[in-house]
Formats: sequence, structure tokens, C-alpha cells
Amino acid sequence: MTDTPTKTHGPKREHGVAVDRRTVLQGMATAAAGIGATGLFAPAVHAQAKKFAGVTISGAAFQSVFWENLKAYIPEFEAQSGAKVDLQTQAFPVYNQRMDLELSTKGSAYDFCCVTFIYSSRWIGAGWLSNLDEFTKDPNKTAAGWDAADFVSGTQSPLINPKGETFGFAWEAGPMLMAMSRYDLIEKAGMKTPTTFAELQAVCAAVNGKEGVAGYVNDRLHHWHLMPFLMGMGGNLFRNPPGDLYPTIDTPEAAEAAEYYSRLLTEYGPPGVMSFSDDQAMRAQMAGRANIRTQSVLWVAPLVTNPDSTVAKTTRYSLMPSGPKGDFPGSNSHGLGIPAGSKNKDAAWAFVQWALSKELLQRMLADKGYASICRRSVIDSPEYRKRMTLNGQDVAALYLQVLEQGGKGGYMKYRTVPVFPQVGDKINKAVERIASKQQGSREAMKQAQEEIIAELKKSGIPI
Repeated sequence: MTDTPTKTHGPKREHGVAVDRRTVLQGMATAAAGIGATGLFAPAVHAQAKKFAGVTISGAAFQSVFWENLKAYIPEFEAQSGAKVDLQTQAFPVYNQRMDLELSTKGSAYDFCCVTFIYSSRWIGAGWLSNLDEFTKDPNKTAAGWDAADFVSGTQSPLINPKGETFGFAWEAGPMLMAMSRYDLIEKAGMKTPTTFAELQAVCAAVNGKEGVAGYVNDRLHHWHLMPFLMGMGGNLFRNPPGDLYPTIDTPEAAEAAEYYSRLLTEYGPPGVMSFSDDQAMRAQMAGRANIRTQSVLWVAPLVTNPDSTVAKTTRYSLMPSGPKGDFPGSNSHGLGIPAGSKNKDAAWAFVQWALSKELLQRMLADKGYASICRRSVIDSPEYRKRMTLNGQDVAALYLQVLEQGGKGGYMKYRTVPVFPQVGDKINKAVERIASKQQGSREAMKQAQEEIIAELKKSGIPI
């Protein structure tokens, strides 16, 4: 289970869209009209044509639709720059383990890499990545129109250190929305889109079991799904991350949130929900076997866009419901950076510019239907708005709103601390114990608190 979808078996799906021949042709025409005199290539590469002849740059990333899409365009970069690109993609846990080791030694095996959201603080704070401001501020290395400020602030926040220095640029974002696959059942019950936690529970109770549809579904990444409920009820994972990492999940607010979320799953979820993967949860909604899900847009857009969906006409989207203390929808993003040990940093930066240029991202949207884009100019484009108008709803506006909210509020800092992967595992197990009734919520969260403290001490983090 990861913070981003990986390739799975079954019908093909793209991030946010299913593309038919007519849509592709229309999108290509739109993109071509917007590119104009630059042709099919990013201007940053034109300015450095053949500068890197004879250079081979190596890079790595975890498996994702973005990287599969990008591979199709790499020959264009190679032809323009003269460089050769060796791109390696690996499964999410394998990539992170290997890259963490490689970066920690400041090795030179890779010239560019994916900066994984949950590892960004560790990799940046340890000095294992290159400061990209040194490139963006140099007009000899960065094209005038590349525009670093065009990246939505919320997607960049985990890629910037406390000094405001930039160590990556975002290639994918996963803002959390609420998707209701059988909104017709909600209407039949005389109810509307839930906007609060209390309303969400009431709606789930009212529609659960109607026409054989479960009221709620989600996957087993509980440390992602629980947190908006935890913060909405006034709790937090740490006292003041990233500086003060003393855990705070043994509070009444944390116990209430964990009990609430566990009840959504066990009382209103389909059979076997506690073992669901992200793909299983998505397909339960697509098949009309489950109604409401609060998850990244990457996993709920296919309810409308995937041709295999049976609920395309009954799906509605909205913002995450809020709790007594506010709304805190999850929002993550992954970046593209340059390892500190790279021996080909200039060539690697040329690649980063090209891969995340406005022109190429606009093409990827038009050609491939890739919609998890982090540049505001592309998100605001007519093509993007058209693609992300799902069943008549402007999902692009919701997408952008959550990204901006996460950037301004700073509440996602809890997730980019170096030890979050270990901490998250303790939260997952606590929710499982509550849902299976092995422990009450107060007892389970108290145990998780103790386990997290032990983990922090083991990692040498002062608390």
C-alpha cells in the first residue's frame, strides 16, 4: 500500500481520465495549438541542443502512470539534448529502501530521482538532495519561461526546507476528496451531500444495505485515512511537527476519531473491508457495491472515467467533510530532484526542466489523459477543466482547492517527518485492533502512543 497508485492487473486506467480516440485527437489538437512555435519540445531543451552529447544520466522512481507516460517522450529529450537517459522504475517499497540507502551514502549512481512524499523531510534535512534554487536562479541553466512559481504551493511545501530552499519540483499530487458512487441512494433517503462528520455517519447509516450497497468503503492505509478525522476532532499525531515530534494520540480526541473511523468501516463497509487494497476499494465503488469513499482524487476519478465503471452517471464529488475543529483533507505530492552525489547535475537539471515543463505536461494531459498535474497554468487550462469535469462537476476546482489548503495550513507536516513510515505502521495496527474489537479505542491508541515513543527513541529522535 502506497501514497500513490501503482500498476495493477485488470482494466487499464489512467490518472483521472479514460481516453477514447476522439478525446485524444481533440486533446492533441488543443495541445498543438497551445505549443505554437516551440513545436513538440520544451524550449529549455532547445536552448541546450546537443549540449550533453555523450552524457548518460541515470534516474530512478517508483512505478506510476506518470513515469510510464514519460518513457514514451524520452527519445525526444535525447534527440534534442544529445544525452541518453537510463530510467529505472521499481515497486514503491523497493524503490524507497534502495534510494534511501543510495542517498545516505551520497553515491553517484543516480542523477535524478523521485523525492517520495513521506521521505522528503529525511532526504532534504540530511542534505542528500541538491538545492535546485541554484539552477532556477541561473538564466544560463533555466529557460526564462520555465516558471518555478507556477507549481501550486501545496504541492511544493514538502519539497522546501525551513529556509525556503527548493529540493524538488512536484510531478504528482493526491488531494483527498469524497466520492459518492450511488448519490441516487442518498437522494432517495431524502438526504444531501454530508458536510460534517455527524452528517457523514448519518448518511452512511441511512443508505447502508440499500440495493445491496455498503454505505462506506476504504482501503487499509489507515494512517492516511484516519488523520483528517483525528485533526477534525481536535487531535494531532505529533505535538508540533516537524520540530517537536512528541506523539499525541493518547488523547480523548484521538480515541474518539479512531472509534469513529473504525465504525465507518465495520458498521457500513462491505464484507472483508479491513483487508481491502486501494484497488479493491476502488473497484467496489465502480461495481456499485459500496457508496462513499474519502480518498485521493487519483482513486475516485475512475468512478466516472473508467469505461468499466457501472456508476458513472450516479457519482458525485465533494470536499472532505469537516469536524468540530475544522476540515483537514489529506494532500500529498511527490517531487523530482537531483541527488547530492550526482556527477551530471547540469544534464539532470535539463531533464527535470523538460519532464516538468508546461509544454510537456500539457501534452501528457492531451495525449495520455494524465491529470495529476501540479502546475497551475495547466490546471487552469480549458483542456484540463474539460478533462476534470466529471459527470457535470468541476472536479478541477475541488482538486486545486485541496492542494492550496494543504499548502497554506501546513497541517500535512506530520507526514513528512523522517520516521513517519514506522509511526504510520503503529497507527494501522491500532485501527485494526479497534475494528476487530481486540481493544477499545482508548486502550489501542494508548498502546500506539507507547509504541511510537519507543520507535522515536530507537531512531535517536529527542522527545
